[in-house]
Amino acid sequence: MQQLRYFDDYAIDEKRTSQGRTVTETDIVLHAGQTGDFFPHHINEEWCKTQPFKKRIAHGTLIFSIGIGLTANIINEASMTYGYDRLRFINPVFIGDTIHAVITITSKQEHQKPDYGLIKEKVEVFNQHDKIVMVCEHLLLVKRTPEA
Repeated sequence: MQQLRYFDDYAIDEKRTSQGRTVTETDIVLHAGQTGDFFPHHINEEWCKTQPFKKRIAHGTLIFSIGIGLTANIINEASMTYGYDRLRFINPVFIGDTIHAVITITSKQEHQKPDYGLIKEKVEVFNQHDKIVMVCEHLLLVKRTPEA
């Protein structure tokens, strides 16, 4: 979906919620292969049985990738990602968990580029039990409304 929104079109405390997505064993195996992260927490079922969670957990970087991907349902040609701050993995995600993201505009500020402003979004990712699993700040560089 396309939607042209300029800096002044965003409101603090504005929220949106993504669709859900179930994390699969295939996701974990592919992510391990793509990143080289073959730690036993992710790929060794038997070893995990001896650990506190008793089963494999998804990579934090996988949950970040999926969680942020869930937020990318609108194409806004007036904005671009500027980066991410304050990333935390709060609770584990297991094979079969379904996650979704809640995105809240937390601040708007000036940027050194005069034609742009900086939007901060808090991205919270929750599992199917509404337990938070990840949180971060998404920095969004957004064009100001063009002069008429």
